[in-house]
Amino acid sequence: MANIRVCARLRPANSKEDGEALCFTRSDSQCFTLQDEKDEQYMFSFDKVFYEDSEQADVYEFLARPIVTDAVKAINGTIITYGQTGAGKTYTMEGAGILETDNHKKGLLPRVVDELFEAINFCGETPAYKIKLSMNGIANRAVGETRIPLSISSQFSLSSLNFVVSIGKLVLVDLAGSEKVEKTGAEGRVLEEAKTINKSLSALGNVINALTSGQQGKANHIPFRDSKLTRILQDALVSTIVSFELHLEGGSSQTALLCCCSPCLCNFSESLSTLRFGARYNGISLICVLN
Repeated sequence: MANIRVCARLRPANSKEDGEALCFTRSDSQCFTLQDEKDEQYMFSFDKVFYEDSEQADVYEFLARPIVTDAVKAINGTIITYGQTGAGKTYTMEGAGILETDNHKKGLLPRVVDELFEAINFCGETPAYKIKLSMNGIANRAVGETRIPLSISSQFSLSSLNFVVSIGKLVLVDLAGSEKVEKTGAEGRVLEEAKTINKSLSALGNVINALTSGQQGKANHIPFRDSKLTRILQDALVSTIVSFELHLEGGSSQTALLCCCSPCLCNFSESLSTLRFGARYNGISLICVLN
């Protein structure tokens, strides 16, 4: 697979959006058109588009499973969900709940855990594996009336112990909501946290822009230290971008970004911003404006 894979997911309209006009038109499994209230159209092309009838298993198989398989082979992997609050990021990552037992509703996180152990068991008795898991994001999560959560990051570190030690890191990140602060109606502590979150998302965008600007061969500054989020993701972002720019097969890291969007016209501006972010991420997704 390519070192960077960028996909979009358009969730079904929810109960609060009954009767709302839709803002997208299907083209195929990779392309769709976003349309605003003035009938201005934006066509997007990604590695894969998951529409409202897509299943949780479909997202896992295409987006995450190749990365999990490579992580067992000591190739680092990062899976990121991004988008507006309520666009389906956490449902995609966790499912209906972190302890969801309905296999149909399971999100990426429980499926990744299952796949890791299945892959290790398939390898037999040799080599030996040691798995470390860190997950403190939920404990620090702040949820107010705006339902804006802090970022959740789950990291799996796998060590293969057989004379030579090799380590693969797999990071899953459920990014916080990407909407503008004034639209959330947040106040007090929640407002300050929302501002901090937006700064982190802006810092991530700046890093991605710097990495995909085609200036990697020059001594330009990559602002990884501007936020904790970009420092956490530095290894994955550098490895994937460098491998992609050199057109290498495989590489030391794989990254997948899933842009989650509402299908409704009332959320058009947030969906457009999310999709533009995804298009910048790998530098090859196409955006066309049709007059």
